[in-house]
Amino acid sequence: MRTLKKRVSPIDIHRLLPMTNCKICGEENCMAFAAKLVNREATLDQCPPIMQENYRTAFNQLWEILKPPIKEVSIGGREHVLKIGGKYVLYRHEFTYHNPTAIAVDVTDEMSEDQLLKRVKSIESLTYTYIGQSLRLDAVAIRSVSGDSKTFGKAVMKLSSMTELPLILCSTEPDIMEAGLVSSSERRPLMYAATTRNWKEMAELATMYNCPIVASAPEGLSQLRSLVKTLKDFGCDDIILDPGTFPDDGVAKTVTQFSTLRLTACKYDDELFGYPIMGVPMIVWMEKDHHPDVLKWKEAYLTSMLIVKYADLLIIHSLDGWVVLPNLILRQNIYTDPRKPVAVEPGVRTFGKPDENSPLLMTTNFALTYYTVAADIESFGLNCYLLVVDTEGLSVESAVAGRKLTADKIAEALGHSSMKEKLKHNKMIIPGRAARLSGEVEETTGWKILVGPLDSSGIQKFIHEKWTQT
Repeated sequence: MRTLKKRVSPIDIHRLLPMTNCKICGEENCMAFAAKLVNREATLDQCPPIMQENYRTAFNQLWEILKPPIKEVSIGGREHVLKIGGKYVLYRHEFTYHNPTAIAVDVTDEMSEDQLLKRVKSIESLTYTYIGQSLRLDAVAIRSVSGDSKTFGKAVMKLSSMTELPLILCSTEPDIMEAGLVSSSERRPLMYAATTRNWKEMAELATMYNCPIVASAPEGLSQLRSLVKTLKDFGCDDIILDPGTFPDDGVAKTVTQFSTLRLTACKYDDELFGYPIMGVPMIVWMEKDHHPDVLKWKEAYLTSMLIVKYADLLIIHSLDGWVVLPNLILRQNIYTDPRKPVAVEPGVRTFGKPDENSPLLMTTNFALTYYTVAADIESFGLNCYLLVVDTEGLSVESAVAGRKLTADKIAEALGHSSMKEKLKHNKMIIPGRAARLSGEVEETTGWKILVGPLDSSGIQKFIHEKWTQT
């Protein structure tokens, strides 16, 4: 086992930079830029001097220090490129996760053109807006069920004409894989998969068509390591690891192997395991004796466990909302930056067709708070204005407690708005959870403050009962 990887400091980086303090990168000096590099808030190409030929040795040394322990691999071509991997840390709280787990849905080469088109449209149209983010599926995996290279090649060609989503070609037979590559080479699909049996033929195809390739060795991690080394020595650079996905009694083994791969790559600098990891929750559909709802449930929980346990790419089968949406939201929650609260732009929002007598409400710019309030206002069909105060992404209660929401902040936000000119009245409704600020806000702004409900679900009732009476 290799030793624990040393933590990088800005001083380690600074000594390799040109130290010109030219400020082209936007920082005051090279030390400030070094700190940004360590925090992954800047990239090396933002320093033009280090990109020059005379600094090549220093650049290479910096890249070796700063590159992520998990290689970033791109799938797809032209304008639709899917990036997976590129992780810097084992635990999210250590930094943040990059490149959310990609989720692909399967199709087969035995589907008719109408069936294929219908399923592709279902994959592309499955979207859900969650706190301002559009959640969707990422790729299509086409499986060779026919076992015939001509059938597979034709199906891949049809699929390529139907969608721009990145493709995964699934076959362990080299002649079938090549037929798919011929039909989609410009799309740079992911080849699934090279095994201990077919690795040479698959590696030749991967290098010939310049495609990423999956190293699949469910026999064990030692076999996977050997396969990765062989592919790497053959010239394959973009590799994805498939240690096997085992349902039911094999779930513990699956999770353990995924965790071991990521641990040895991130903490012990194991380059052979420093590639994205792929899981196949749709393996549960091999159990033909179970009711489809049971299989969907198994696929849903296996997907969620692998998203949490370091999977960078998953292939699923079910398109039911209750299977897919919880996992898209889980993924979204994990892949936000823990250092930065999810926030929306401050300012005034307009709902419906407000006039000079319409209510003015106030909230904070914490995304979850804002979208909850906005959704309630829209569902009630209210015509009103909403003043969104910059609280650095904190919710109402937290912002009040932390002095991020104060009378002065509200007055400042009100002053920057045009509400005084637009409205005939000078009344504003503040959240019930900011009630303790009401008197201070009245004194600071000169506006009459109404303390609204604790929860935005009570806004409609509050407007009906209180606003018209004031």
